[in-house]
Amino acid sequence: MATGPSAARADTFEARIAALGAYIDAYVPEGPGPHPVVVLMHGCGGRRAHQTRWAEAARAAGVAALVVDSYAHRGISRLEAYATVCLGLRLWGRERAGDLYAALEFARRQPWADPTRLAAAGWSHGGWSVMDALALAPGDAMAQATGLSGLPEAPLAGLRATFLVYPYAGPSSLSARDGWRVAPQTLAVLGGRDVVVGVRTPRLVLEKMARAGAPVEIIWFETATHAFDEPEARDVRVRFDPALTAEAEEAFRGLLRRTLAPNARD
Repeated sequence: MATGPSAARADTFEARIAALGAYIDAYVPEGPGPHPVVVLMHGCGGRRAHQTRWAEAARAAGVAALVVDSYAHRGISRLEAYATVCLGLRLWGRERAGDLYAALEFARRQPWADPTRLAAAGWSHGGWSVMDALALAPGDAMAQATGLSGLPEAPLAGLRATFLVYPYAGPSSLSARDGWRVAPQTLAVLGGRDVVVGVRTPRLVLEKMARAGAPVEIIWFETATHAFDEPEARDVRVRFDPALTAEAEEAFRGLLRRTLAPNARD
């Protein structure tokens, strides 16, 4: 993901909630709730089949999962995404952070959701977006970065945990430069053979967050490539690893159980 201009399109927060909500897939546990909720943010290639499996893993832990499609409402095709978003030419993480804010508000408005028990999970570009969402401060800077007017003062209210899987954290990431304004319990899964986002930078940035006091835990898979959890990936740089995927999914469920249980503390 190279650096490049990031042009956030002008929109209102309410309009973004409506536009994004039309393309959110919800996986809700049985029973009336209120259920805790985790928002799933896809990588730069767009919504993929493997995210359904992650959503089902969350539901098995008693947590509702909202799978967000950041491209459908923008009219970005998969081919366009690979040619522009994956190369850093459009839709930087700070702009897409607005999608996370909108998805969390969408969750708060559902009758089956507990607005005080929320989490966010991001893969690659989605991880970048989640991290930038933690870094942005409310006000003019957040509005300019996301392209959204009418943002609430606390768009991350109720957020207790984040789960980051091979996140981009390079020069375009706000985390490396600014740190996190909000620091929920964070679990990051990184790979020792990741040539897409790199091996060294994500780990250094997350360790920096931990030294600054953020509750960050890193799971290091020495043999994992980028997209190690995606059986459908068609990229010579990645290799699906079912054993590591199962281990990561169990860690994901564990994080959700620890942080989103009814008696868990913020």
